Amino acid sequence: MLNIVLYEPEIPANTGNIGRTCAASNTRLHLIEPLGFRLNEKNLKRAGMDYWDSLNVTTYINYEDFVERNPEAKIYMATTKAAKLYTEVHYEPDAFIMFGKESAGIPEEILVQHKEECIRIPMVGDIRSLNLSNSVSIVLYEALRQNHFDGMNLKGHLHRLSW
Repeated sequence: MLNIVLYEPEIPANTGNIGRTCAASNTRLHLIEPLGFRLNEKNLKRAGMDYWDSLNVTTYINYEDFVERNPEAKIYMATTKAAKLYTEVHYEPDAFIMFGKESAGIPEEILVQHKEECIRIPMVGDIRSLNLSNSVSIVLYEALRQNHFDGMNLKGHLHRLSW
C-alpha cells in the first residue's frame, strides 16, 4: 500500500482533499505535526466528505517520530528544489511520498539527507508551486500507475445507462 506523508500541513481543506484522494486509492495518510488545524475541524471533514472515517491515517508528533516509527520506509520527497522529475523514479508498492507544508515545503535540512529521493513536478515561468492537494494527486497517481493500479476498480460504469 502506498503512503502519502504531509509534513506540517497548514490548510484543512487541502488535507481533507488529500484524505479523500487517499481513501479513493487505498493509500495511507501520514500527518506530521504540528498541524495548522484540528483533525475534527469542519473544513477538513467537508473537503474529505464522508470518506474521512474510512481513511487509514496516522499522526506523528514531529519528523523524528515519523522516522522512528517507519525505520524501513523508502521516502520520496516532493520539492520544487529537486533535479529529478517525479516520473523519473520507480515507486515501490509500499513507497512513502512526502510533501511539505503549503507555506514553506519540506525543510532543506531534511531534503539534503535525501538528495536521490527528491522529486519535482515541472512547471513554467515564475510559478512557485502547485496547490498541495493537486501535487499529491499528480505524484500519487503516477505511483499508482507504475504499480498497475493494484486493487483499484479499473472499469467505469454509467449509473442509468450502459455503454
